[in-house]
Amino acid sequence: MIGLDTNVLARYFVEEAEADAATQRQREAARDLIESGQELFLPKTVALELEWVLRGYYGFVVEQVLQVLDQLLHHTCLEVEDRPALEQAVAGVRAGLDFADALHHATCRNCDTIASFDDRGFARRIRQLNLPPRVVVP
Repeated sequence: MIGLDTNVLARYFVEEAEADAATQRQREAARDLIESGQELFLPKTVALELEWVLRGYYGFVVEQVLQVLDQLLHHTCLEVEDRPALEQAVAGVRAGLDFADALHHATCRNCDTIASFDDRGFARRIRQLNLPPRVVVP
């Protein structure tokens, strides 16, 4: 099994029009690896970082990021660390949560509550969606 790093996935999913030769070689290598049929592993930390890179660096809109995450979740040779949390986080983004908050919330799904000082954003949105576990301000 081969664990994937964020930069490999970014090269696979991002088509840069003015890419230099080294970037193009990396893109081809990423495509060859990801489409090889080999067993691959996606750590949830890489999924978190990939979302940030796609949105923050490459300017992907939420729907484009969701398409990438859906493609990863449906890749037949890809094992996803804590798949239920990633699937729940993707659903959370579709419901209006920030991906990082949604993944944190999904990862704590077996907790009674989550403590956060972000009452105006994260906690408020979880309350509005009535999602367990609830987020409380300590």
